Amino acid sequence: MLCSTKTLTRLLIAGTAAILGAASAFAGVQIINGAGATFPYPIYSKWAEAYKAKTGIGMNYQSIGSGGGIKQIKARTVDFGASDKPLKVEELNEAGLMQFPMVMGGVVPVLNVKGISSGALKLSGPVLADIFLGKIKMWDDPAIAKLNAGMQLPKEPINVVHRSDGSGTTYIFTHYLSQVSAEFKQKVGNSTSVAWPAGVGGKGNEGVANYVQRLKGTIGYVEYAYALQNKMIYARLQNKAGNFVKPDSESFQAAAAGADWAGTPGFRVMLTNQPGSNSWPITGATFILVYKKQERPEIAQEVLKFFDWAYHHGGDMASKLDYVPMPESVVKLVEQTWKKEITDVSGNPIWTVSTARK
Repeated sequence: MLCSTKTLTRLLIAGTAAILGAASAFAGVQIINGAGATFPYPIYSKWAEAYKAKTGIGMNYQSIGSGGGIKQIKARTVDFGASDKPLKVEELNEAGLMQFPMVMGGVVPVLNVKGISSGALKLSGPVLADIFLGKIKMWDDPAIAKLNAGMQLPKEPINVVHRSDGSGTTYIFTHYLSQVSAEFKQKVGNSTSVAWPAGVGGKGNEGVANYVQRLKGTIGYVEYAYALQNKMIYARLQNKAGNFVKPDSESFQAAAAGADWAGTPGFRVMLTNQPGSNSWPITGATFILVYKKQERPEIAQEVLKFFDWAYHHGGDMASKLDYVPMPESVVKLVEQTWKKEITDVSGNPIWTVSTARK
């Protein structure tokens, strides 16, 4: 019996849908999506470019700040979140998340002051805190002059620039200032977003960098890669050992040397104001947030493959941008945690050694 025209049409549509569905399944995941911290954006962008060239799988990362990344992963609108503020174990458990450190770097004070070049100006933690409290208002203030004997400091007002968005960079910066200044801790405190008593706000590292570059007499804080890429002037800082150090991969590594990753629940390690003669005092790790129980295991597996590849093949790229790659011992701990904690809805582990991207 011959099919009617309508029946034939329905069969053709159904057949086409089946073919497209099969093709889509064969193609697999083509892109993974993440959002969050601006601190690691330069290296995540570099890794994404290299990874796509190697595997054909893209990684779309929205550099919207740590606060935004935490909100988006909790809302399940992205495949992973990114934050420079490590979440407390209680918050992770409540949301059903796990976090792991991806790379380390430094936050640096950057400035645009007439006659001052990179690394020439020396600041202590308490003086830096007083600047951001609005107590020190002029560049030739006696507290700054005392640390910079012989330097011709301009008699100009200090214009403070800070982050306006929820930011892990702010979390690291205020964590440090709260350690070195009791007044800062009391009046401003440590968080991703604080009520700054002085200055103007810029969105993201990019916004702060833009303000500092355009306005004379400014001081702000950005992730070190932004300072490098934008050829910004940075200050040296006095560390816990009393030495004035400059920010670079060696001083970041020195700060991270004694970190107890294995003994810290949820990998919640802070690297500010660490001991060591060469330690940069505002060092921090940046973290990835993923769900422990995955409703879309094929996507979760691709997310882990990407970060596994970055751990094992992205170290040189990270170092060239003056980030500090995670030590192999930490990578091993992280991947053991993936295997134990990240499962599909039936409780089957998503990560095994055989799934790693070679």
